[in-house]
Amino acid sequence: MGEPMKTPSPAKAEPANLKFPDDFETFEDFYPFYLHEHRNQICKFLHFFGTSLLIATFIGIVLTGRWYQIWLIPVFGYGFAWLGHFGFEKNKPASFKWPLFSLRADFVMFYDLLTGNLSFETNAELKR
Repeated sequence: MGEPMKTPSPAKAEPANLKFPDDFETFEDFYPFYLHEHRNQICKFLHFFGTSLLIATFIGIVLTGRWYQIWLIPVFGYGFAWLGHFGFEKNKPASFKWPLFSLRADFVMFYDLLTGNLSFETNAELKR
């Protein structure tokens, strides 16, 4: 018998008709692209965890006045996200080309994951 057929990795599977522009004029146009770049379950979890840690760290800094720890915020925010992209999603973070849209999209995706509008499952569709 031959080898079983190998299916493509979910992080690499792309519909043939999926096209995105080289640039985005609005956040509403950008967010579907952002979600497309965050299809892998582990990548989404690492983004969620990093954003949770970022928010908790910011609140802790504000409450304690330890402003010298503010440098931890981008380390947590970008560190976990980039680990997800380079280690699991196998793509380049959108923040390299669209930093402001990406920052906003990270918090929107965090909210969507928190409220159940988006599943952590690989290739999950947005429910709203």
